[in-house]
Amino acid sequence: MKRFHSTVARTLLLVFGALLLSAVALITISGPGASAVSAAPVPQAETIPCSSDDMRRHWCTVDTRGGVELARQRSEARCIFNSTWGYDDRGIWVDRGCRADFQIGAAQFNGWGQDFHIYCASDDMNRTWCPVDSRAGVRLVRQRSEAPCVMGQTWGYGPRGVWVDRGCRADFRVAGDWNARAAALFYCASDDMHRRGCSIDTRDGVFIVRQRSEADCIYGRTWGYDRQGVWVDRGCRADFEIIDRRDSEWRDYGDDRRDHDRDDRRDRDDHRDRDDHRDRDDRPPQPY
Repeated sequence: MKRFHSTVARTLLLVFGALLLSAVALITISGPGASAVSAAPVPQAETIPCSSDDMRRHWCTVDTRGGVELARQRSEARCIFNSTWGYDDRGIWVDRGCRADFQIGAAQFNGWGQDFHIYCASDDMNRTWCPVDSRAGVRLVRQRSEAPCVMGQTWGYGPRGVWVDRGCRADFRVAGDWNARAAALFYCASDDMHRRGCSIDTRDGVFIVRQRSEADCIYGRTWGYDRQGVWVDRGCRADFEIIDRRDSEWRDYGDDRRDHDRDDRRDRDDHRDRDDHRDRDDRPPQPY
């Protein structure tokens, strides 16, 4: 009799263990709140050519919801965002002889310092500008906020950089051939969590192109610039690009920047724009 009860107990134990393993496997595969929609594959990045061979504007119909970046210019004519190329919900457009390959689709976040990513946040629910070199395009790679980040509505970009609005907080990929331009970049770091100044000529402006630190580099709060140079604070470490309008590559940019950005009509926070080239913190950066 005891042997019978022992056999039954072992059998029940084995059955219970099998059911438990099945349940764990089902949860692992499905995940909480899993559905057919969430299981859909992430759109892969795709390269699309688009050309203005006759010097006129041409449209290339593609899905631009994931953003667009200029991957390779093929024409002698310059391809300048918002001047000779751009995009909207209809697709990509090129003009005045611009011929280039453009990348669309998903862009992945691979960690700080690996790719050219920057952070931009609308912490006060108002529009905020982050000075970024957007000539080759910008794409959202990771949304951090509960508030939605929707291209053209709560985030976008123009000659001044990236803008976010209505609570959007996200990490963005800054497109460009940065490996070829490495010598033109300028590194500044707050390694000890204190404010540090890096002396350089900033008369024509400064862009952030790659955040290297886990600590967020936020314009006007943990990084900025004045007449003496660039300053960083509270652990911000980043690569910066110095604008020099004496260089031929910035001449077209200078003309383009004086044009109205396509979203300036809706910029409700212009009078409080942090892009005033001033350090609002009274503490002097050390050293310069």
